Amino acid sequence: MSSGEQQIPPWLQEQVGRLQQLQQNLQSIMLQKQHLESEHLETERALELLLKANDDDIVYKAAGSILVKSNKTNLVSELQEKKELANTRLTVLTKQEVRVKENLKEAETKIREMLKGPPPPGQNKIDTPK
Repeated sequence: MSSGEQQIPPWLQEQVGRLQQLQQNLQSIMLQKQHLESEHLETERALELLLKANDDDIVYKAAGSILVKSNKTNLVSELQEKKELANTRLTVLTKQEVRVKENLKEAETKIREMLKGPPPPGQNKIDTPK
């Protein structure tokens, strides 16, 4: 390391690492949420179309890469259950997103405070909330 470079203190490295981990968590949550919202929308559209069908119409459901003959009542029930599950998962992901964003804001604030001055004497590490 050249004399012109400054080494980042361990207590700051730890906080930056925590910040990066929180950013990765947020990105993962947002990707999951986006995928789930897309799946939810697709389920809603399928349900709308199915409800417009006559009770005696022949309907099929996807089972992997094939279509399987089904009946409207069972299919409506399955789609409604899938929609409810997606809603629940979206609620959980939204709560996680809010919590991670709050933690990110706290971590950013803590890093800014650390950069303003050195840690108190004898303190090499800042305690982080769990």
